[in-house]
Amino acid sequence: MTAAAAPDADGGKASPAPAPEAPHLYRWAMLFGVWLVYFSFGLTTVSMAPLVPHIVRDLAMSHAEMGFVLGGWQLVYIATAAPCGSVIDRWGPRSGLLLSALFIASSAALRSQASDFWTLLLAVGLFGIGGPMVSIGAPKLMSLWFRGPERGFAMGIYVTGPAVGGIVSYSLTNSVLMPAFGQDWRNVLLLFAGVALACGAVWLALSTHPRARAIERELKQQPKERQLAVFAKLLAMPSVQLMLAMSVGIFFFNHGLNNWLPELLRHSGMSAAEAGIWAALPTAVGVAGALIIPRLATPERRVAILAGLFAAAGLAALLLLTEVPAAMTVGLVAQGIARSSMMTVMVLLLVEMKDVGSRYAGAASGLFFSAAEVGGVLGPLTLGAVYDATGAFEPALMLLTAIMAGLVLLLLPLRRRLA
Repeated sequence: MTAAAAPDADGGKASPAPAPEAPHLYRWAMLFGVWLVYFSFGLTTVSMAPLVPHIVRDLAMSHAEMGFVLGGWQLVYIATAAPCGSVIDRWGPRSGLLLSALFIASSAALRSQASDFWTLLLAVGLFGIGGPMVSIGAPKLMSLWFRGPERGFAMGIYVTGPAVGGIVSYSLTNSVLMPAFGQDWRNVLLLFAGVALACGAVWLALSTHPRARAIERELKQQPKERQLAVFAKLLAMPSVQLMLAMSVGIFFFNHGLNNWLPELLRHSGMSAAEAGIWAALPTAVGVAGALIIPRLATPERRVAILAGLFAAAGLAALLLLTEVPAAMTVGLVAQGIARSSMMTVMVLLLVEMKDVGSRYAGAASGLFFSAAEVGGVLGPLTLGAVYDATGAFEPALMLLTAIMAGLVLLLLPLRRRLA
């Protein structure tokens, strides 16, 4: 199998990038396998949210302890994303995604056996190792199997996986699964562990295809660089620096607003049940947006599309300020469109830079998600702190709008760097 040589960051020719000579039909089976692993990621990410009252009661935990547990995996993610990117660059995404499914399943299983705050925290923390392997391995795999507009379309498809997993978890946990298991939350988490393990088994079967194994062999045969040198090379690129800064803002917005949206809607006058239903609207809209927008994000359009997505996110925060039902509906739709595609288009832009490419896609994605999850942690914390200080969500929403305006401005130097 022949592959095109990719230039390295110093302008020389790197070893041939292990990509198929022409699009191979089996790429869609590989995409399905990635989607399944990402589905298990989303299913497990929100698995405990519907179970909070039961877990808090049975483990005699405070709500503050539960809040720390729910965010614990993100702290681990920050520390492990860059090393996981290096592992995937060395071993290949085929092995990385299998490890991801195993860590996700192990985390869910160990949660079901937790006896107190510390054992639950450790079980959730394990998810912070499996999470980055799928977040990083998926774009790496897409860079190897897909080309041109199809690559963006493929990335748009797999990011619907965690959204669908989250919807399944939210909608079925208390309405179907808890009654079916006699209100035993531990068995629900064991079921989710089994689903994640099954997804991993399907991925293992799909990834044994001869073309997949050939790509993996070529990756392992490439000359290996010291990972600290690779990170230093990437961090020295001004365009990468800008994208890392922007990733913090994107996740600050997404995680901050996602975590506080039901409470924000409740404070606007909705009942708790109404707020829960309306908070699901951006997720549903986001699934459709993820299938359309990344496919449209061809190289010449990407910066313009990002500007539009950032503007939509800022507009969403402003419209949620109004407490006018029609305006808030438009805001929720705009939020769903923006949050589903901002990260996907940014990662697509990053891995297709001439000095990154398939060769450094894992390491670059690892740096991206390590930086991004700093915003993922700070967003919910900051919005909560602003609410505590002011007694209202309006200042927090204005802060989110200002951050998105700042991201639009950062696109100007980024565009010059990419020209």
